[in-house]
Amino acid sequence: MKDILEYLKDHTNDILSDIEKLVRVESPSNYKDGINQVQDVVQSWLGSMGTVKRHTNEIGDVLHAQIQGQSSERVILLAHMDTVYPIGTWEEIWSIKDDRAYGPGAYDMKAGAVQAVWALRTIQALGQKPACTVDLLLTPDEEVGSAVSRPFIEGLARGAKAVLVLEPPFMNGDLKVARKGVGDYKIRVYGKAAHQGVEPEKGRNAIVSAAHLISEIIQLQDLEKGTTLGPNVIRGGTVSNVVADNATLEVDLRIWSAPEAERVDAALRAIQPLEGTRYEISGGLNRPPMEPSDGTYQLLEKAQHIANGLGFNVGAARVGGGSDGNFTSKLAPTLDGFGAAGADAHQKDLEYIHIPSLAPRTALLAGMLLEK
Repeated sequence: MKDILEYLKDHTNDILSDIEKLVRVESPSNYKDGINQVQDVVQSWLGSMGTVKRHTNEIGDVLHAQIQGQSSERVILLAHMDTVYPIGTWEEIWSIKDDRAYGPGAYDMKAGAVQAVWALRTIQALGQKPACTVDLLLTPDEEVGSAVSRPFIEGLARGAKAVLVLEPPFMNGDLKVARKGVGDYKIRVYGKAAHQGVEPEKGRNAIVSAAHLISEIIQLQDLEKGTTLGPNVIRGGTVSNVVADNATLEVDLRIWSAPEAERVDAALRAIQPLEGTRYEISGGLNRPPMEPSDGTYQLLEKAQHIANGLGFNVGAARVGGGSDGNFTSKLAPTLDGFGAAGADAHQKDLEYIHIPSLAPRTALLAGMLLEK
């Protein structure tokens, strides 16, 4: 592994240059042109390594590259090319200060995709082949739920030996063995309008009923189990002198286990509205929890052995945010966090990657691909 690490250290500036190329192509979710431009760049890098397919759709292509290994067993690498930043959000789209490189989506998670390319390049340059056939899947819609990508992700994961997710590691560099499941609910509350000053008794206030709903929703939390519900968006009413006849509430759900999701869903839908109002509930769990299996911990042990040989340590982290690994953990052993170290994901002008970590983290990924 030392030869791989030295090769990557020698090419740190090249790795960084490739990350810059992707970051400078702004690719917010649902911006098809930007996402497809990013996929064009990555496809040009991968074309000489294996076969590349593009699956077109209305929000941006799904790119699937397959690189033949020493066996027909498959290892899946997952990354997404969409970001959370609208075009022109950042004052400087790319900048380097000390040992940090800043840019929209650099950390979450264009650097991870570049590291995958360089792991494969390095293996090839040193005259080796991955132990297993590698399927690299780059998706366009992780930040908005992966509705388009999910069938491709799950289809590849079925029967795979392992899934390695190229999201960033935990803040201390640990790999992620578990992620919370994520749910989104939209609840429309319907009441009855009336003049607030003349005859308010004839109205049925949807906002008051929404407030009742919120208090009931909060009671469904179980913080000891890690179950949280966030009624984080609310809209309603028309003008202040009219009893509000409508309100809309958006609720974020996070859970560690599928049974908790089922409990919360049933209880939420059973909440009774105030008299004269009604609730219309849509949504639910959109990412199942990423729950570790024995295979996950076997992957972790392998990664720890490789990292120790490279001069650093990795542990096991459990995190509240979801990733596309949430879809694969029931289908194949899944380990997350093989992307770039850094911080401040989703924070305008602050998101960055840690440049000195690029070579060792990429070497770790290369090592995982070489291990049988």
